[in-house]
Amino acid sequence: MWVDTLFNILTYLVALNVLISIITVFREPRDIAATWAWLLLLIFLPGVGLVLYFFFGRRLPKSRLNRMALQDLIGLEEWVDTQKELFNDDLLTSYFNGNPYQQDLATIFLNNDESILTTNNSLRLIVDGQEKFESLMKDIIAAKDHIHMLYYIFRDDELGKKIIDLLAQKASLGVEVIVLYDALGSNRTHRDAFKAIEKNGGFAKPFFGSAYSFFNFRINFRNHRKIVVIDGKIGYFGGYNIGDEYIGKGKLGYWRDTHVRLTGNAVLNLQSRFFMDWNAVAIESEQLRPSDRYFPKNNESGKTAMQIVTSGPDSEQQIKLGMKKMISTARRYIFIQTPYFIPDESMFESLQLALQSGIDVRLMIPCKPDHVLVYRATEYYAKLLEKLGARVYTYQDGFLHSKSMVVDGQMCTIGTANFDVRSFRLNFEINAFIYDHRVAREMAAHFIEDCRKCHIADAEYFNRQSKWKKFKQAFSRLFSPIL
Repeated sequence: MWVDTLFNILTYLVALNVLISIITVFREPRDIAATWAWLLLLIFLPGVGLVLYFFFGRRLPKSRLNRMALQDLIGLEEWVDTQKELFNDDLLTSYFNGNPYQQDLATIFLNNDESILTTNNSLRLIVDGQEKFESLMKDIIAAKDHIHMLYYIFRDDELGKKIIDLLAQKASLGVEVIVLYDALGSNRTHRDAFKAIEKNGGFAKPFFGSAYSFFNFRINFRNHRKIVVIDGKIGYFGGYNIGDEYIGKGKLGYWRDTHVRLTGNAVLNLQSRFFMDWNAVAIESEQLRPSDRYFPKNNESGKTAMQIVTSGPDSEQQIKLGMKKMISTARRYIFIQTPYFIPDESMFESLQLALQSGIDVRLMIPCKPDHVLVYRATEYYAKLLEKLGARVYTYQDGFLHSKSMVVDGQMCTIGTANFDVRSFRLNFEINAFIYDHRVAREMAAHFIEDCRKCHIADAEYFNRQSKWKKFKQAFSRLFSPIL
């Protein structure tokens, strides 16, 4: 008798779990692959699946999405309108020396992301953490009017405190200092860490944080951007966050990343994006308004043409579309560096088509995980790509965190977006698309140099892996739409 009762109770619980799972997943529109992944998780891991969904699966509230979406382009509206009116085949041809693929990409970004094309930029590629932070601190010390800073991770460690102290000093001297940090990425940093800045007249706020800095229940929809703008004339963006691990003092060892120090009118694009992100979380009295001090006339004489492109859950997947377009234009080679390689079906098919067309596709990933489940899925897709003819490298000299792609030594993209679903759909990201053969060839040279510090992950490499590791890779792949 009790067995029948227990069986009935379990039957009702299973049915209830299935019903709750269906209601939970389908009450908000999402990608079909992600829908099925969540259904599998919720149905086969009752209870546990709901806990995971609470942290990873909930959509961003419409009120917050609407507030982000309402942050129209700031400071560059007239410039965008002018470029849209003036952009024609003759003008684009003069910019791109008749390269139709770059012309198409620039037009797409201008029309879809309101990303202006600037051509007077000078940039320095930075692939070492010590060099990046020495350069940044030097520019902070020299700042005259304002320092605007946005980081996904801002640690309260030795490096973080050093930068906070510098910012507080500049604020005390009347320089406007504004720091925006992601509440989840910086959840180990208490808000009190920024009090020195605030006491001296500066501002510091978390992006989409909870009332308690140590509690943040939303894993998705984080601001993964890294932006610094100094006096409207100097900009930084790329993969480095602020923390000791980014100068090689963490458990992963040396940190290989790619960052850019930028001067020229593209800095104004970074400024506009910072304004939009800050205004989305600041109260009205603290919101920024465009003026000549923030958007100064720039007489930089550089020759690099580029566009700053952003994407996130509040907008279309512009960075993904740009990368996909770049892959489709390749005629000789595609070099990709990324710590997380979890492409969706369309991106994987683009790479497959390139390989079938005889394009030299090379992928470089870390040799070790910082997120185990994500890394196993990365290995799975890297193995699939290798089977199709790509050359896969695992970086051995520490941890590879660089997010870049170079095509044919003609154009490249550098920024914060990983080659995965999370960066393409879930997080707020920023990338530069650079139309300069000098910069692209320098990026390709860095890639070739890094290859000397890699192992080749060929068929034998993957075949030697244990059955248990192969199982973990295949299992992790099932959840790739939600990783």
